[in-house]
Formats: sequence, C-alpha cells, structure tokens
Amino acid sequence: MIPAFVNPLAGNAGPARAALSAVGGFEIREVPADTLAASVREALEQGAKRVLVAGGDGTIGSAAAAMAGSGAELAILPCGTLNHLAKDLDIPLDLELAARVAITGRAVPVDAAVVNDRLFLNTSSVGAYVAFVRARERLEHRLGYHVASVVAGLRLLVRMPLFRVSVQVEGVAREYLTPLVFLGVGERELQLPTLGARVRGGKTGLHVMVVRRRSGARALALGLAAAARGLDAVAHTPAMDSFLVDACRIEPRTSTVSLDGELVRVRAPLEYRHVPGHLRVVAPVDTTRE
Repeated sequence: MIPAFVNPLAGNAGPARAALSAVGGFEIREVPADTLAASVREALEQGAKRVLVAGGDGTIGSAAAAMAGSGAELAILPCGTLNHLAKDLDIPLDLELAARVAITGRAVPVDAAVVNDRLFLNTSSVGAYVAFVRARERLEHRLGYHVASVVAGLRLLVRMPLFRVSVQVEGVAREYLTPLVFLGVGERELQLPTLGARVRGGKTGLHVMVVRRRSGARALALGLAAAARGLDAVAHTPAMDSFLVDACRIEPRTSTVSLDGELVRVRAPLEYRHVPGHLRVVAPVDTTRE
C-alpha cells in the first residue's frame, strides 16, 4: 500500500479521498499542512519507497523538502489551483487518472532550487508579486480566485511598489530599481505563443528575470500572468534582464518571498541555488523527458 497524504482541511479533500479509494492500493492518511513534512519523513522511516501527496505546487514542495536525499519516489495527486509540476510531467489533472499513474508510473528525476535552504520546484519571486498575492488572498474568499487575481492586479497597477535590489550573477553585482524579480527552475520560453513555459529538453539552471524599470502596464501583465501560469510574462525586452545561472544572490530589503505561489519569510540576503535531479517524481510511463 502506498501512503497517500491528504489535507483534511483542503476544499478538495473529499474528491481526493474518493479518487484514491476508487483506484485502490493506497493507505490514506489525513494530515494537515503544518505536519505534512514530519508525516512524510515518518513514512519514509517506516520503509515507504513511494508516497503520494495530494495538493498543489506549494504542498508538493513541502513534501519534496522532507524527502531530500532519501531516494524515495513522490507521486502527485494534482489538487492545487495551478499544478505546474504535474502539467510539466504530463500527469493527468483528472484525479482518478492521476491516482492510476501513481500506481503504474515510473519515477523520473526532477530539478529543484533552494533559497537559503528553502526548497521550491517551479518558481520564486521577490517584490511586487508578493504584494499581489497578499491582495489576492484577502479578496479570494469573497470574489473567487480568478476575479480576485484581476482586482489585485488592477490595484497593483495603481500603486506599483519599487525596491532596490543587488543581484550577483556569476560573481558580477548588478544594481536595479525594480518592481519584481522572478526565478524559474529550468529554462523558460521567451517567445510567443509559448512565452514562459518550461522548455522541453531545455537548459538546466535557474532562469532569473529582473524588470529593469518602472512600467505599470508591463508589471501588471507580469503579475497577472504569474498568477495564471507562473512565469508566462517573462520576455527579453528593453525593460527586462534575463539570466540562466547555477546560483545567484539577491539582497532586497524585504524578507518575504514567493515560493511556488506561497509566501514565506526568508532572512536576507537571499542565496538561490539550482539543485539538479533533486527529486524522483512518478510520471506516466510514456512521458518524454529529454
């Protein structure tokens, strides 16, 4: 039986339990988010070689951090709003189909990144997107996710916060006055129509993008696109610097950053580092990862 972790307080807990029960082969463990990492480590200590976690990228990241160096395999039941990692691995968003993949799929290596030893699997951001997420979360319970995203983006356009940041890339310090910095795990598309999507077979590393000047409309587009698909608004334009590196250092005044869409406090300076092949994630057997 595969240990399967479901947050009983999540809105999709019922459908997740139903899908796992319908497929069979899982030992469902209801665990709140704040004890997930400890519960996953306990399962590994008890000999589990494969565990399933129901949730979005932030929840998956918490489990992944607990599994670091264990060699165990992580199966995903994509119950989040965005589910970037599941989509990148071609894991079905239908919960029963995803549960079947958790049983029959094969494990593939997945890169990750850390900031001051805090793990993330998809994206991180510093600056305006943090303000955007805070505003969206305040509005979401009344307006719903998508409408709240639009309203929060419009508010951000009216009052665009700027901050000074020093970014060290390959030993060279660059100073910016910027509304936001985005970082993605792996190379990202920089051309339409696949702007911002992870490049299949692309270069590994941290893709760092910095808005170089105040541009309300551009920053609004970045914020809204980030809410929809993470880094989809990233482009190489006169207002943007883009780097693909193994590590970088960011020295902002703020200590709050976004990791896979969730806000966390991390003491500055921010030391970002790419971690290749950090995790083994269960994917469909026909998934192609070049």
